[in-house]
Amino acid sequence: MTTKKTEQQWREALTDEQYRVCREKGTERPFTGEYNFFEKEGVFHCVCCQQPLFDSTVKFDAGCGWPSFYAVVDSDAVKTVEDNSLGMQRIEVMCANCDAHLGHVFPDGPEPTGLRYCINSVAMRFKDRRS
Repeated sequence: MTTKKTEQQWREALTDEQYRVCREKGTERPFTGEYNFFEKEGVFHCVCCQQPLFDSTVKFDAGCGWPSFYAVVDSDAVKTVEDNSLGMQRIEVMCANCDAHLGHVFPDGPEPTGLRYCINSVAMRFKDRRS
């Protein structure tokens, strides 16, 4: 199921910062996000559509200023596209369900994947495993 909303519906559903990051492909300032130094056990979901994205068991401290994960919950949870904005070549990570911009993925993460999904806190909502 793909979540489709008009831009006005997204503006009404999200905070200004969530809209800027998720719908306009913005980035939160490093080391300011709620989940950067967060260590609870559970699952991180897309703030726009609630799709599960990352499990806390694959979160690690990359020291980059954003929450980092070395794997997604499910291979169908996210999609990636080339991002050549700001004079850089990167791979953008988007929610596969609603096309929300989540962050970027880099090939410098830990084993077993070697990937570092560098994700904006404001693009996610955490759900405790116990609830």
